[in-house]
Amino acid sequence: MRFGDLSVQLSGGEDRAGGGDGPLIVLFHGYGAPGEDLVPLGRVMDVPRGTRFAFPAAPIALPMGFGARAWWQIDMAALEEAISRGEYRDRRHTVPDGLPEARRLAEETVNALVAELGPTKLVLGGFSQGAMLALDLALHGDFGDTPLSGVVLLSGTLIAEDEWRPRLERRKGLPVFQSHGQSDPLLSFEAAEGLRDMLGEAGLPVTFVPFRGAHEIPQPVLTGAEAFLKDVVG
Repeated sequence: MRFGDLSVQLSGGEDRAGGGDGPLIVLFHGYGAPGEDLVPLGRVMDVPRGTRFAFPAAPIALPMGFGARAWWQIDMAALEEAISRGEYRDRRHTVPDGLPEARRLAEETVNALVAELGPTKLVLGGFSQGAMLALDLALHGDFGDTPLSGVVLLSGTLIAEDEWRPRLERRKGLPVFQSHGQSDPLLSFEAAEGLRDMLGEAGLPVTFVPFRGAHEIPQPVLTGAEAFLKDVVG
């Protein structure tokens, strides 16, 4: 199905296809993943009855095979070189070239979902690049009368700090779930801690789940996210 200009897969709800009037959780996939990458989460997560999931597919098709897509382009050669040297790449002051357009598309899609599905509550989240987009959208976006009840950040990082920090006040009190691998070679654990601290200092309560692992979503993260979602949409 298309909502706005993006293709979206729906699951959950009374008919397991997005039906009913329960809360809505929108999850954005990571760089290089196919649009349906996170769809299995909607099938396995223990969330309140009637909860619906939406999984938008990123607009940029990548020449990597397997349906790989992206919200904005990444300089993979520079990233791989930094990883090979064991260097920490600080992105906190970086605003990716494609971020404003990705945000525009994502906001249009979320508002189309809200208009069509009429959720009682809304949660935004994502993995890696999708987590960055979810937080950026939460800080910039307007979703009408539907309350934004929480944000789920799975292995994301701090970018666009100069844009994000001034906008945190409007989301003061918004609960955030954040997870990160202590051995993540792509997005450093230290940067994740910096993001956690920035959010907490601005009055956004953060449930932080570190884990011994890399760039992934292990079971302890799923368990923590389930508890978080039960609390914010239950």
